[in-house]
Amino acid sequence: MAVDLAIHDALVLTADERNRLYERGTVCITDGCIEEVRPSRAGDGELEASTVIDGNGKLVMPGLVNAHTHLEMTPLIGAFSELELTEMLGSGTALFNRLGNGEFEYLVEAGVELAALNFLLGGVTTVNSMDARPAAGAEAFGEAGLRGFFGPAISDLFWDQPVDQQFSRAREFVETYHDTYDGRIRATICPHDDWSCTRQLWERTASLAAEYPDLLVHTHLLELEESNTMARANGGEDSVGLLDDVGLLDDRLVAAHFRLGDEEDIQRTAEADAAVAHCPSVFCYWNPDGETQWTPVPELRAAGVDVGVGIDDHYWHDSYSMFGEARQARLAANLKRSAGQFDSMELIRMLTIEGARALGMGDEIGSIEAGKRADIILLDVDKPKFTPLTNVPAHVVNNAVPADVETVIVDGDVVLRNGVPETMDSDDVRQRVNQAVERFMDETGWELDIGGSEPPTSIETVRDLPKRGPARLLTRLAMQSARDRFSF
Repeated sequence: MAVDLAIHDALVLTADERNRLYERGTVCITDGCIEEVRPSRAGDGELEASTVIDGNGKLVMPGLVNAHTHLEMTPLIGAFSELELTEMLGSGTALFNRLGNGEFEYLVEAGVELAALNFLLGGVTTVNSMDARPAAGAEAFGEAGLRGFFGPAISDLFWDQPVDQQFSRAREFVETYHDTYDGRIRATICPHDDWSCTRQLWERTASLAAEYPDLLVHTHLLELEESNTMARANGGEDSVGLLDDVGLLDDRLVAAHFRLGDEEDIQRTAEADAAVAHCPSVFCYWNPDGETQWTPVPELRAAGVDVGVGIDDHYWHDSYSMFGEARQARLAANLKRSAGQFDSMELIRMLTIEGARALGMGDEIGSIEAGKRADIILLDVDKPKFTPLTNVPAHVVNNAVPADVETVIVDGDVVLRNGVPETMDSDDVRQRVNQAVERFMDETGWELDIGGSEPPTSIETVRDLPKRGPARLLTRLAMQSARDRFSF
């Protein structure tokens, strides 16, 4: 039987329903799909295939799913991580506002290529990204041979862009990019969050979602203390209730963070078959309050909610590593609660099959099973740090890093071979990024060098911040807080 690609005599971690692990396994791929997964047999090295990969010393596992991220400011990795929290938020918001107005296109284009390159090198085969102007990301990831969900952020209180213009852009993006690049690139509808959107915007989002019933709705939910306050200002009982009121609490919803969810929130989310993307590192790095509740991931999963892992703004905490994100999920939960919040296989499932299910693709990707699309990565585990090779799931979560990824296969195509991208030129990408950063510094007054970063002056940052939207946001929050306090 001839196949397109065969991997033989590998350690195979399937992440299927039984979490099967083959000490010596063979995976056969035809027409972009996994045709067979089984124990290796004598002679598998001679299988009739266009490409044969010797899996000795390799771990084969599903491609990693980054269930929530942002890409546009990727070239500024290292620029924010040493700033004070308020300085980071101010300078970041000012830049995001200018990006939304169409500035720094050269920085965005170089940045999404850099993000695609680094995620490819680290074994990430699927991303779910919300950006101000996502077209460049859709094209970069599509050209790189990766899989991705992309959508433009929509808000009427976060920035000053006309709402009609935002919805026009969103509709245009859907019509242009949904189901492109052989179906690997899909559009999403992205109301930014539950603290900077009015009820009118949520209702309009629900109408847009009704026009495109196949699209996910991707938002930040229960991220901040202000989330439920704004929901009450919008006439809802709370954030989850408001989404239910407008018809968006359903199996198309991907809610990033869910940090402040309570038992009732969890139950309603589970009943609606909505999904959650957990992003531990960004909140560990920028935790504003040591007493703040931690994301109730064990309770969400126990209730049947699909919980994927997301890296969020990788340029805010200087890491592209999804392995590190899973490790951080464990450490943060254990520190906040007690040891033993997750076993390693649970975290691997969150990186793979549960992330795929959260994005509505659990029947297509996320595990190594016959009939699924062949999104697969190979790690080189023939190294001292993986010796002895016992408890493989723990090695993956606690020990693996992006540099261990040797081969990446998406839709049956090899896009990274022996650590070298097949679909991108690393040197060209790096050159474009360095040139873009030099131009950015010349145009903005940001100082970025080997010792750190220095943003523009506070006066310049305030000048670039959105004005009308945030003023309305703060007014609404203040008025609702007063109502809550005095019960009028």
